[in-house]
Amino acid sequence: MFRKLMTFEEAQRAIASQFKPSALGEEEAVLLEAYNRVLAEDVVSTLDIPPFSRSTMDGYAVKAEDTFGADENQPATLKVCGVVNIGEQPHVNVAKGEAVEIVTGAPIPEGANAVVMVEDTEREDSELHVFTPITPNENVMKCGSDIKKGEAVLKKGQILGSSEIGVLAALGLTKVQVSRIPMIAVLSTGGEVTEPGKPLPPGKIYDINAYSISTAVTESGGKPVYFGVVPDDKEALSKALHLALVSADMVITSGGVSVGPRDYTPQIVDSLGKPGIVVYGIAVKPGKPTTIAFIGEKPVFSLPGHPTSALLIFYLLARPLIQQLAGRPVGAMKTIRAAAGSRMFSAKGRRTFVMVRLMFDKNCRLIADPVESGASGAITTLAKADGFVEIPENEQFVDSDQEVLVFLFRNVAGKV
Repeated sequence: MFRKLMTFEEAQRAIASQFKPSALGEEEAVLLEAYNRVLAEDVVSTLDIPPFSRSTMDGYAVKAEDTFGADENQPATLKVCGVVNIGEQPHVNVAKGEAVEIVTGAPIPEGANAVVMVEDTEREDSELHVFTPITPNENVMKCGSDIKKGEAVLKKGQILGSSEIGVLAALGLTKVQVSRIPMIAVLSTGGEVTEPGKPLPPGKIYDINAYSISTAVTESGGKPVYFGVVPDDKEALSKALHLALVSADMVITSGGVSVGPRDYTPQIVDSLGKPGIVVYGIAVKPGKPTTIAFIGEKPVFSLPGHPTSALLIFYLLARPLIQQLAGRPVGAMKTIRAAAGSRMFSAKGRRTFVMVRLMFDKNCRLIADPVESGASGAITTLAKADGFVEIPENEQFVDSDQEVLVFLFRNVAGKV
């Protein structure tokens, strides 16, 4: 079945030739629910931020020129003629020789052009002594100095994080136009797979893949739609796949793609529409039996049942497509250089991805130590591995202490 395996690059080219991502449309999101969404339009400010000149210190609003020449021995003496509190419109003008008490964030009253800090003054009833000269606009945040009316503050395609949400709130917005999140159908196959939460019969295992892959879909900017566990039955699998295709923008299955007598997934997927299967096995380890199809313009990834294989192939091939559908930049996996902790062998004729965990040795060198799994399906490999080292098809091994490039599964900054 897998006699003519594609190289990894051939698989990538086959996907690229079929996948023509187009915008999935946009929708309006409530601001408090817009975190991590992709902005669908430029945002132009309709007002100045701040909308008024305001004090950045507690002190006194004054005319700066009234303080020129002031020092400890000869302070400038001004008359306090009022108070401005935060959140209120000033009802006093500052004339020559006058000062107005003001708090941080309060509007600058008419006639004043600076704020002298309270620490640099001494007050006796309505008489204020200023011991330090100040310059015009000192301790004042001018109207529009942060954002000017008509300024484009956020660009289409930006991902909305906490800072961007804060900017939108500063503009008085409660809703924002965002790109629609791609819906990704996720289902598991196999007579041995049971959904978590149910009793575990003898000979069964809980569904690992749907949960790890669904989480990876969310990390990639998509929304997973869990279709549950489908038994190794042609009719049931065909029905589930038909429903998944009409319900989602992409379908990801796991299991049922190898050479077993009940591995029906590839033939059923291929029968769902044209062009059908474009990748039928890849010369990689782990992940060789991966099948990739396109039904119309919708990708269908049929991943191996082994958890490590499934998640690795997802990161390498499916994740970039979800990012494109979501309108996100396709981010390359983060990498870090380390020394191989021991010799790593490749599989003959196949690009090999060796799972590694990172640690420092006694000399403070970063070491990439292979994760001993015993098999590509070992569950703990997922938790132990920080990333992987890629060994090309034409290399037999990576030697101990050789510098390697580690592709990171997650942010391990706190660890390394």
